Parts: sequence; structure tokens; C-alpha cells
Amino acid sequence: MEKEIRSLYSDYREGRLTRRNFLKKLAVVTGSAAAAAALFPVIEDNELMASKEAGKKPALVTGFVTYPAATGNMKAFMARPKKGKKFPAVIVIHENRGLVPHIQDVTRRMAGEGFLALAPDALSPVGGTPEDTTNVRDLFGKLNNEETTKNFVSAVKYLKTHPKSNGKVGCTGFCWGGAMTNNVAVNSPDLNAAVPYYGRTPAPEDVEKITAPVMAHYAGNDPGINAGIPAFEEALKKYNKEYQIFMYEGASHAFNNDSNAERYNEQAAKLAWERTIKFFNEKLK
Repeated sequence: MEKEIRSLYSDYREGRLTRRNFLKKLAVVTGSAAAAAALFPVIEDNELMASKEAGKKPALVTGFVTYPAATGNMKAFMARPKKGKKFPAVIVIHENRGLVPHIQDVTRRMAGEGFLALAPDALSPVGGTPEDTTNVRDLFGKLNNEETTKNFVSAVKYLKTHPKSNGKVGCTGFCWGGAMTNNVAVNSPDLNAAVPYYGRTPAPEDVEKITAPVMAHYAGNDPGINAGIPAFEEALKKYNKEYQIFMYEGASHAFNNDSNAERYNEQAAKLAWERTIKFFNEKLK
């Protein structure tokens, strides 16, 4: 319940929910409108304290943008530090739930580390990620994989010449987005670093096309995804690619998703994030 409430409040704070709609959704979570009304000032006080404790973190500029891609304009969530002229850029690719609040939060975290972060909505060609994601997989079924890959490759080109970019671009993604990160690495010679999280591996013969250094994160309890690792690593070695592979024993698929209590593994998530940020700092700055 706590994570649901925090996610709702984040949507309200960032302007994605009006105060009325926030209270309505909060009432559903807490069980009644009276409980929601009583809890609201408590949440605000807690968030204020958290904000004060995080005072050393850089202020961010956030918002939705569009960029030109293969299928037309793509909607994306962008975040960057408020202070500074140019930043290394990172594409953040969502899971198979779409551009949900959790991924927007990950994008803000990336910006807080000093990057120009962009999270494209892969579902833009079919109307965008809906507020109710119950049947969102049906929308993913309407996407053409080749065109979708081109849309994300276009994001690399967009960030390369963005006025707030230093010209270097990395890409990271989770689950479906991890596989798409691998696709971007295969298809974009302009990419400077790739960090897939528990994503399906590319075909071994396609690995030769990768020019960006790769850091791949995998969960120990993820046999379906992990079955592809040996052939992937063999191809990386065969074609003399720069790469690192990390396995997080005891963690399950989607271990980075802190909005999913069943999957989230705090220890693995923090270690993978530290390694990811260090890698991007080395390759993009």
C-alpha cells in the first residue's frame, strides 16, 4: 500500500493528477474518502521532510516532449538538472507496461545523477501509454518491432544534437526495454554505451554490429532470459566487444522495479544502479 500511495502522490506532485483525482484514487487505496482526507496532510508533511533531507540533490527540469521518429512524432518524458549548460544523455526504455510513473521516476533519478534523461513512450504510434494499463499488452501486440527499434534509434539521433546534450548518448532499459536496449545497440553506431537490465539477448550474428560498450545486468532467478547469456557472451568475445555482465544471485526478473514489491530486490537494485551510473560517467562524460 505504501508504494501505491507514494506513486499516486508523485503523480499529483508532478501535475499528472489533479488534487481531486488524487484524493479519489487515494480513497480507493485506503478504503474510504475519510481515510484519504485524514492521510493527505500526513503525506504532505512526510514528503516535505524527505524533500529537506534530499536538499543536496540537484533541482530538475522535467516535462513531456516529442521528437521525430520513423513512425512520426514520439512522446517522451525528459528530465535534466536545472543547473548546467550541457549534459551527457541517457535514453531510459520502459518495461512492457509502457511509460508508467515508475519509469518516469527512474528517468528523474537518472537526471539527478547529472544526465539529460529521455524516456520515450514506445506506444506513441498506437495512442500512447493509457492511464489504465490493465490491457496494455494488447497495445504492445500492435507494434512493429523493426519500426519500434527505429523509433528508439531516432532518440539517439535526437539527443546527439539536443542543445542540452554534450553529444554522447547512452541507453538503458528494463525487461522489454532491456531487449530494446540491445536492439538499439545493434542498430545505432552512434550509441556510446548500452546497459540492458534482464533483457532478451540479440541474435549472436547481430552482435558484430554493436559498437557501444555494454554492461548487462541479469537476475539469478530468471531462467527464460538467462538461457540466452552464453551465446551472447560468446559472440561478444568472438567479435572483441567491450562488455561486462553481472549476475545478481537470489534476485528475480524485474528486480529494479521498486513499484513491484514481489519482484523488487533492494540490494541488487542499488548495486546495479551504482554500477550503471559509474559506467555512464566513464563512457559519456
